[in-house]
Amino acid sequence: MCGIAGFFGAGDRGDLAAMTARLAHRGPDAEGFYVEGPLHLGHRRLSIVDLGGGAQPMATADGKLVIVFNGEIYNHRELRAELAARGHVFLTDHSDTEVLLHGWREWGRGLVARLNGMWAFAIRDGDRLFLSRDRFGKKPLYYFHRNGTFAFASELAALLAHPLAPRGESEIARVKFLALGLIPAPHSAVEGIWKLPAGHNLDVRDGGSVRVSRYWRYALEPKETGASDDDLAAELREIVGRATRRRLMADVPLGIFLSGGIDSSLVAALAARELGGPALRTFTIGFSEPTFDESAPALRMAEFLGTNHSCEVLSLDAAVGFLPQIFDLLDEPQGDSSLLPTWLLCRFARREVTVALGGDGGDELFAGYDPFRALRLAKIYSAAVPRPLHKAIRLLAARLPVSHNNISLDFKIKRTLRGLDHPPRLWNPVWMGALEPAELARVTESRFTIEEIYSEAVAAWDECASPDPLDRALQFFTEIYLQDGILAKADRASMMNSLEVRSPLLDIEVADFARKLPGRFKLRGGMTKFLLKRAAAPLLPPDIIGRKKKGFGSPVGHWLKSGGIVPAPGPGFLHDKLDDHVSGRSDERLYLWCEFVWQQWRARRANEKGAGQNFSLF
Repeated sequence: MCGIAGFFGAGDRGDLAAMTARLAHRGPDAEGFYVEGPLHLGHRRLSIVDLGGGAQPMATADGKLVIVFNGEIYNHRELRAELAARGHVFLTDHSDTEVLLHGWREWGRGLVARLNGMWAFAIRDGDRLFLSRDRFGKKPLYYFHRNGTFAFASELAALLAHPLAPRGESEIARVKFLALGLIPAPHSAVEGIWKLPAGHNLDVRDGGSVRVSRYWRYALEPKETGASDDDLAAELREIVGRATRRRLMADVPLGIFLSGGIDSSLVAALAARELGGPALRTFTIGFSEPTFDESAPALRMAEFLGTNHSCEVLSLDAAVGFLPQIFDLLDEPQGDSSLLPTWLLCRFARREVTVALGGDGGDELFAGYDPFRALRLAKIYSAAVPRPLHKAIRLLAARLPVSHNNISLDFKIKRTLRGLDHPPRLWNPVWMGALEPAELARVTESRFTIEEIYSEAVAAWDECASPDPLDRALQFFTEIYLQDGILAKADRASMMNSLEVRSPLLDIEVADFARKLPGRFKLRGGMTKFLLKRAAAPLLPPDIIGRKKKGFGSPVGHWLKSGGIVPAPGPGFLHDKLDDHVSGRSDERLYLWCEFVWQQWRARRANEKGAGQNFSLF
C-alpha cells in the first residue's frame, strides 16, 4: 500500500517532493521520483509484496511506460503467467506493479476489467497519462486541471502542496456533507479539486484534454434461481473462501480485525481454515463503556477459532484525546465518528502486523443495516398514515427521552419518522444524514435546491434497474455510503498508521454473486444478511450468528453534552442546535460532530503549522 502524486505541466521537482512528503504516512518504507520534462511522478511505499523488487515509480525495460501505483492486485500471479505466455519478459520476481505495466501494454484500457484487487494508479504512455480507480473506491484518487496543468494525488492534502492547486472551500460539498455525513464523489471539500469516482478511468493528453469515463458499476440485476438456500449458502461460502485466500498473500506479517460480528468472524474463520488458528493473529479494541464494547463476543470468536488474539481495552473518554492526532492527518472531513475507534484499532494492530483483513462490505452487499429492515414498514406507514397524523406522531416521538447510548431506540424511532416526511428516493439519505431538508434550507439560505443537494442519492435510486425498494436502497449504500463513508474512513484510519487493510467481502467474485442475488436472500422475515448468515453457520458458533448488530461507534452525543468536544457555535442555527443538545431537548450528535470535524479541517488548512489549535477537549 502506498501514496502516489504527480502532475503534468507547471511545477518543479521541489513541488513534487512537497506533494509526496504529505503522503509519508501512507508509505514510510521508501520514496521515489520520476521527472521527464513537464511530467512529474512521485511515490511513497509501504512494502507488502516483493519487498526487494517493487520500487516505484517503475518503468518498463525500454522506458516507454512508467507507473505509480497504490493498492494490491490479488490475481497478479495469474495475469503474470498469461502475459509471460504471450512473450512479456519480467524484471521482478513477483511485483504486481510490473504486471500492471505489461498488462497495459498488452490490453490497454481493457486491463482494468481483468483486475481483481484495489487500486489507484497512473501510467505514462508517450504523451498520454492514464489513471484508474478500483471498482468500489477502496483506494482514493484526487485531481485538478487548471491553467494547462493536471495534477493528482492519493490525498487532498498532497494536492494542496502544488502551487497551482485551488484553495477555496466548496460550498456545495459542505452542504452535501451535512446532508449525507460524507462528501460524495466527484466532489471534494475544495472547489475545483475532484475525486475520481470508483469504477472510473481518466485520460490526460499532453496535460491538456481530460476525459473521465466509467468502466464498471455495481449494477443490481437480481436473477431468479431454483437453487435451495443451502446450495446458495454453500456457493457463497466457497466464493468468500477464495476471496479470503487471495488476501492472505503478503511478504509481511498479517492479521484479522475481529469484532465478533458476522462479517469479521466469517473472514477470520475462513483465514483460520487456511493458516490454522494458532498461526492467525486477531485484533480487537474494547471500551470500558458497555454499550460501545464488543470485546466479549470477539474473544468468544477468537477462542472458538483458537487464534493468537490481542485485545486493548480503553476508556472512550481517554480515547478522545487522540482526536488531535487524527485531525492533523485527516485530509478531508469525515462524518462517521467511528473514525476514532477504527483509528485506534489500526494503531493497535500495526504494532504487530502490516496487513489486516476486515469485514467491510458485508452490510452493503447483503443488506445488514437497520434501514433495510425499515423499508417494508416505511412503505406501509406512508400509504396508511395521513400527513397530519404523521406530524402529530413526530411531535410525540420528539418527547421521548434522549439517550446517547450506541444506536439507542429513541434515535432509531426519531430517524425513521424524519425520513418518512419525504418521498422514498430520499428515505435513505435523510435517515443517514446529519440534517434533514428543511434544516438544510436554513443552513444554505436556499442557495441550493433539494435536487442539487441529494443529486447522487436520487441518481442511485432512480438509475437502479430493479424496481424493488430494497435493491434501490442497496444501490445507494454500495455506490455512495460505502465508497465515500465506510471505505474512505477505513483507508484514512489505516494509512495514518501505515497499515494496509483488505476486504474479502468486496472481492469482484463476491460482488458479482451478490448483485445477481434476489432480495429475499439478503433480507428475509426481518432477518438481515440472511444468506451470508446461512453461509457462515457451519463455521461459527450459533450465538455469534444470532447476535444483534452493534456497530462500531463513539459516544459523540455524550462528549458534546458534557463539553468533551465543542464546536465553536457562533450565533444562529448552530448555536441553537448545540443548546438543544446540551439541554437534552434533542439529539443533535450527527450534525454537531459534522460541524466540529469541518471546523477542525478548516483550522488546520488555515494554519498547518498550528495543528491542534482551535481544538477544545475537556
